[in-house]
Amino acid sequence: MNRKIIVLDTTLRDGEQVPGAKLNVHQKIEMAQQLKRLNVDIIEAGFPASSAGDFQAVQQIVRSVGDSVSITALARAVKSDIDAVYESIKLAQNPLIHIVLGTSNIHVEKKFNRSKEAVMQLGVDAVKYAKTLLPHVQYSTEDASRSDFEYLWSTIEAVVKAGATMINVPDTVGYAVPEEFGELIRRINERLKNLDESVILSVHCHNDLGMATSNTLSAIKNGADKIECTINGLGERAGNASLEEVVMGLKVRENYYHCYTNIQTKELLRTSKLVTYLTGLDVQVNKAITGENAFAHSSGIHQDGLLKDKQVYEIMSPEEVGADSMELILTARSGRHAFKNAVEKMGFDVSDEADFEVLFNKFLTLADAKKEVYDHDVFYLVTNHRTADEGSKQLYELTSFQVVSNDLYPTATVKLKKGTDTVKGSAVGDGPIDALYSVIKTLVGLDVQLKDYKINSLSRGKEAIGRVNIRIQYQDKTYSGRAMDMDILKASANAFLNAINAILLDADADIDQEA
Repeated sequence: MNRKIIVLDTTLRDGEQVPGAKLNVHQKIEMAQQLKRLNVDIIEAGFPASSAGDFQAVQQIVRSVGDSVSITALARAVKSDIDAVYESIKLAQNPLIHIVLGTSNIHVEKKFNRSKEAVMQLGVDAVKYAKTLLPHVQYSTEDASRSDFEYLWSTIEAVVKAGATMINVPDTVGYAVPEEFGELIRRINERLKNLDESVILSVHCHNDLGMATSNTLSAIKNGADKIECTINGLGERAGNASLEEVVMGLKVRENYYHCYTNIQTKELLRTSKLVTYLTGLDVQVNKAITGENAFAHSSGIHQDGLLKDKQVYEIMSPEEVGADSMELILTARSGRHAFKNAVEKMGFDVSDEADFEVLFNKFLTLADAKKEVYDHDVFYLVTNHRTADEGSKQLYELTSFQVVSNDLYPTATVKLKKGTDTVKGSAVGDGPIDALYSVIKTLVGLDVQLKDYKINSLSRGKEAIGRVNIRIQYQDKTYSGRAMDMDILKASANAFLNAINAILLDADADIDQEA
């Protein structure tokens, strides 16, 4: 009988630790709602003790999807962290406290500078306290793959006796190899089943050596019942195990692993695209499952084989992960039904007729300009239209601009609006983008430094949409901004303003925390 594997998605916690991938509350809620559609079992919503903004974001995610998805958040083995997790997730239908503490010699000796016994007792005390708040507690033995086995097991045994209901074994620095990691999980699983068969064994693998997916699958084969992953493999350094890769590995090779997940695989590509859009971090074109070329075949031999039978060169169909084998091209004459169908296929709700009419009129304007509208264009149109209202916060908005490019004095003139205030000015730069960013910096009065600027085409044709992703630095913090438009200068200006607005939102969160 096949085993069900529990899937925890940590894109909103571990994935967000990527420099420049910080999301605002509205973006996190949008991501959480898509994870709900993907049907993950548990969402790790953040690290609430890290900031007031993260605490509030976790609370909002609970209110948004906590009635149907289990919600957890990360805590160090200290009372204040555990309290922050409890207060932020307690309204969820099935809340879970997640505690992490290192078990490797280098963590115990260098990071904590305490004895092994003292560190173990910290973990036991943390679990005992967490159990007074909620019935479900996960304990992560950080850096388990580099830990002395007997000490690792002693820690697991102690925290299970203290009340832990899940044991998570992380390959924190991506050091493990599949055979070795699988053997580690097998040994722990055998002892854990003898100790308390109701405790769930979990793994969390990083990709520093490119083996996160392989290590996760090896762990499943050796008894792990729960996995922790991120969409697109997002995460610190080289990232985490890619959810889409592990899930499809289990599905395609079910006859080998004898396991399954409840993931709605047709939502995988849609979820991947949303993460790319929200973070501005693209996946490589040959990325397994969700890369642009994942189902492309250019070799004449391959194409010939596919025409005869798709199974000659395809082990899964594009439709299984939510990709279309044939893209429907829309025009201004396509009509409401065709456009509505295209929008719904991307997972967007169009039940509000008045809102849909506004969206459809924007589509007609775009179709008149581009003549042919592709899936990427529709996705851009809807996400821009659905950009969440930032409420009462006054943020900068581009009212108008003019850029003059030449080899003598590239000049930009910009008019911005913030609430009821309007400011305008001009500046000269080394080039059109430098001039544009120089005048915006002067108008907003923030000394920011541009760290990264990237532009690429989001769709096809003469009037293709350009997407701009930037990262700026302000007071030792990195902020990202992104925008899309057929006018790349306008997209560049809006991307810069979005990063500026992220600074303002961050400052507001700090003020709220001090209050």
